[in-house]
Amino acid sequence: MKTQRRNRRRRGQAGVTLIEMLVVVVIIGLFVALVAPNMFRSADKARVTAARSQIEQLMTALGTYKLDTGIFPTTEQGLQALRVKPGDAAMWNGPYIEKDIPKDPWGTDYVYRFPGDHGDGPDICSLGQDKQPGGEGFAADICSWKN
Repeated sequence: MKTQRRNRRRRGQAGVTLIEMLVVVVIIGLFVALVAPNMFRSADKARVTAARSQIEQLMTALGTYKLDTGIFPTTEQGLQALRVKPGDAAMWNGPYIEKDIPKDPWGTDYVYRFPGDHGDGPDICSLGQDKQPGGEGFAADICSWKN
């Protein structure tokens, strides 16, 4: 008799009710709704920072290239001249970058120009999140001559 009463009590207490499940789902939904936008903004900021860092590394490698050869690679030679010796490059002492030329954090090639439009050095740009020239916010271009 006592075992039957215990089993009845356990059956009534076992499991989770539908209302408890709904409360948990609502709490998780609210958490995601509040936290997810901040996480995406942080990811976008990290991409911008990574692009700036890569551009600085490329500019440093280009500076070393110029010290060795006396001139920056032309627009036609592009950044690939940091990895593979151009035919007309005297005193090339590369490769100046260990790995392949990186793409920007959005998966697009960096835009390289020499002679550049902004000073005596080359111009390197990432077209940003929208992959189009110009833009604002996270879609803005990230360039070597801008801070």
